[in-house]
Amino acid sequence: MPQLRWHFFVSLALALLLNLWLGPAIATMTHPPQLLTDPFLQFPSSHSVRVVWFTEFAGIRHQVTYGQPLNQTASATTTQLSRTREDADSKLSSSYPAVTDRRIWRHEAEVTLPAQTRLPYRVTSVREDGATVTSAIYTLAAKPAPGQPLKILLTSDHQLKPMAAANLQKVVETVGQVDGVFFAGDLVNVPDRASEWFDDRQGGAFFPVLQGRANYELEKNGVKTRYQGGAVIQHAPLYPAIGNHEVMGRFSSEASLNSQFGDPIPRQVAQALYQPPSDSAASTSPAPTTWIKNHSFNTDTYEEIFSLPPTPQGKATYYAESFGDVRLVVLYITNVWRSPYLDDRTRGKYREAAADLENPANWGYGQHIFESIAPGSPQYVWLEQELQSSAFQQAKYKIVMFHHPPHSLGENIVPAYTDPVQKIETDISGQVTAIKYEYPQSQDYITQAIVPLLEQAGVQLVFYGHSHLWNRFTSPTGMHFLETSNVGNSYGAYVGTRQRQVPTTYQESYAATGNPNGLAPVIPTIAPLQDASGQPLAFIASNEITVFSILDTGNGSISSYRFDTTKPASPVVKFDQFTLQTERSGSGKNREIKSF
Repeated sequence: MPQLRWHFFVSLALALLLNLWLGPAIATMTHPPQLLTDPFLQFPSSHSVRVVWFTEFAGIRHQVTYGQPLNQTASATTTQLSRTREDADSKLSSSYPAVTDRRIWRHEAEVTLPAQTRLPYRVTSVREDGATVTSAIYTLAAKPAPGQPLKILLTSDHQLKPMAAANLQKVVETVGQVDGVFFAGDLVNVPDRASEWFDDRQGGAFFPVLQGRANYELEKNGVKTRYQGGAVIQHAPLYPAIGNHEVMGRFSSEASLNSQFGDPIPRQVAQALYQPPSDSAASTSPAPTTWIKNHSFNTDTYEEIFSLPPTPQGKATYYAESFGDVRLVVLYITNVWRSPYLDDRTRGKYREAAADLENPANWGYGQHIFESIAPGSPQYVWLEQELQSSAFQQAKYKIVMFHHPPHSLGENIVPAYTDPVQKIETDISGQVTAIKYEYPQSQDYITQAIVPLLEQAGVQLVFYGHSHLWNRFTSPTGMHFLETSNVGNSYGAYVGTRQRQVPTTYQESYAATGNPNGLAPVIPTIAPLQDASGQPLAFIASNEITVFSILDTGNGSISSYRFDTTKPASPVVKFDQFTLQTERSGSGKNREIKSF
């Protein structure tokens, strides 16, 4: 009897453990399989294009069926995302009281097809139990050749914001199917939170908005309207840049995802903190590079989601691609966003919180840069080489995209884009009384080094985001600057009596209003909005009016459109248009690039 009782309890314990291990999988198997996203297109070559989609099961087979008729197949390679998680702030039907890993698998197949041919395709995934799920039918094509006219969507800063779904829906309703998407960063808010990419219950996650599967209810003036976004990236390749919201801070299994996102520190600080493990602990300790990354910042989820072409330096965070008549150069130019508030409780752009003066573990180190673009840095050297390449020099349209603004009326143009200079103040006893950060404008890497380099090379357009508004500028040499990130919500334009929060007692001078980098904004050429006195506005910074821009390579024009979400039945209005000149006078070849 005791032996039977022992066997009973052992069997019961094993059954409970098996249920805990297989329970979620068994529960999943009771429902038909689903795709977590529709397929989307990535980085085509002259005779192929990559098709990517996601599921919440590893599966036993994933493939693309394509052709006319659908009689050709391409098998997918499957990888699991390594850092996707949920927590108590995730907006899902299931709750996550603590930070919890969420298992998501990525499938990618390369489809080979003739040049200048658009074919139908669909994807199929087979779950471990043999159940099958198949997408709707979409179309794909290889990389367009020079001379082929294209319509390319220029967008930025979706971040699950209220008007993003309306914005993308109006893109499709206004111009139809676009041929490509250039996305200047800030795709989501917290990059490791899976639901922000795939299925946030508010209906405005990244992929649904760009695939026409959003379900976002927007209420304006008591009227509720639902928007679905636009089926864009199932048919058109997406080229993204890294914004500050693609960068995750110090990794933790306990702190919320929001806290982790807001807690990056410079890589060199983490390197100084690293202590090699003892011989006995070496086998179980992470590699030094992994430890340093986990204790500073990373872009792992962004890099795992997208197919990014590596540079010769091995970096996948900046790249250059030819697309029709366009040579697109994508740079990793972004820094951590810190609060502009000046009170002594704030860990911000300009100071550390007073409570943390003696606690370096809590320092934010100001608005530090994630990847150097300073002259002599690997990225800068790569850029110099790219601008000398035949692919760049022979392109009809030369476009550079990054996240941080070189010219803007918004908040995020201040302070200068440079490494923070830490100033530690003490009293006569040596007690630390303040830790401040200065940003010398003469050391601004974008305006003092990058912009002159781009002008020398004949770049026609610099495209960026970050301040959630629309404004544009033109340099004396004819190079255009466009910020078209007012797709969800705006933080305003700092003109007239509206002033940024900037310190006035520091060594440097920080611009409270206007564009601190010299150029005056261009008044929209067709239908500018007007202020209360009837004067035309050089910007759109609205939480009711959303904006998108389209590059037409057939005639070199960039057209910007606005839609008033308070009037759902109103038409979309084209309010600005300008043309990229293929031959610019005054190329800026005599401009001096400052040394730092």
